[in-house]
Amino acid sequence: MDIAILSVSLNVHSTRRIAQEAQNAGHYVEMIDHTRCSVQLGTDKPKIYLDAEDITDEFDAIIPRIGTTVTRHGAAIVKQFEMNDIFSTARSLGITRARNKVRTLQIMSRKGIPIPETVFSINPHNVEEQIKFLGGGPVIIKLQEGTQGKGVMLAESKKSAKSIIDTLYNMNTSILLQEYIEEAHGEDLRIIVVGNKVVASMKRISDIDDFRSNVHRGAETEAVQLTPKEKYIALNATKYLGLGVAGVDLIRSKKGPLLIEVNASPGLKGIEAATNVNVAKHIIQYVEKNGRRKR
Repeated sequence: MDIAILSVSLNVHSTRRIAQEAQNAGHYVEMIDHTRCSVQLGTDKPKIYLDAEDITDEFDAIIPRIGTTVTRHGAAIVKQFEMNDIFSTARSLGITRARNKVRTLQIMSRKGIPIPETVFSINPHNVEEQIKFLGGGPVIIKLQEGTQGKGVMLAESKKSAKSIIDTLYNMNTSILLQEYIEEAHGEDLRIIVVGNKVVASMKRISDIDDFRSNVHRGAETEAVQLTPKEKYIALNATKYLGLGVAGVDLIRSKKGPLLIEVNASPGLKGIEAATNVNVAKHIIQYVEKNGRRKR
C-alpha cells in the first residue's frame, strides 16, 4: 500500500515510529506536511496539492498526526482526502471534536460516559457561583484546547481559583472548570485504542511537585491492567468521537473511572516504552485491514 503520514516532521518520534513500521511491513510511506498542502475546489474533481505537486490520487490511506496550532487546516485537508474516498485512521470530525475538550465532554455526557463534574462559561460576573457548582476549592482550571498538560492549573482555594479565572476571562481565553479528584493522587491512565481494540495501557504518576500526570511534564509510567469498565469507556469514547486511533485518558475516583479527555494523535514513545507493545505496528495493521489499494 501507499501510505501518507500527515505530520510536520519525521523528527517527531511517533511519526518516525509509524513510518518505520510501515516500511517494515513492505509499504511505501511518505510524510506529508499538511501545512504545505492546498485544496483546489470548483473543478470536476477537487485537487489536493503538496506545494505545486498534485497528490490527489497518490495514496491508499492516510494517518493524520495533526498539531494543535493548525487543527482547522489539518482537519480540512483530512476531510478532502476522505471526500476523495481515501481511508483515514482518524476522521476530520473526530479530530476537531477531540481537540475541543468541552465538545468531547458534551458528547461523553450525552452518551452516558462518566466524566468529572465540569463547568464551562464565558460569564465573568458569576465566577463564585461557578466555583460553588463544583463544591468550592480546590478546582482544576483547563484551557479548552491545551495539550500535554499545558494550560492545566490547580487552584487550591476559592480565592486563588477566582483570581485565575478572572484573569483568563479578561484575556478572552476559553476555559473549563472541573472538580479536583484528590483520591487519584496525581495518577491517571493512558489507553491506546486502535480500531475496536485496546492495544496498550499505562499508568502515569505525576512528579511529586506537579499534580499533572503527563509524560511531557516528567511523569513516571508503568504498564497497568484495566478493569472491564475502563476498557468499555475507552472503546466507546473512541467510537463516539469517530476515531480509528486514539489515546484515551481516564482517572480513577471513588465514583469509578472518569474520562478526562481523548487525544486523536496520541504520542507513542511513553506507552511503547512502558508496555513493550508495538503500538505503531498495530496502527499499520489497522490501515492494512481497512485501506483500499488503488493500484
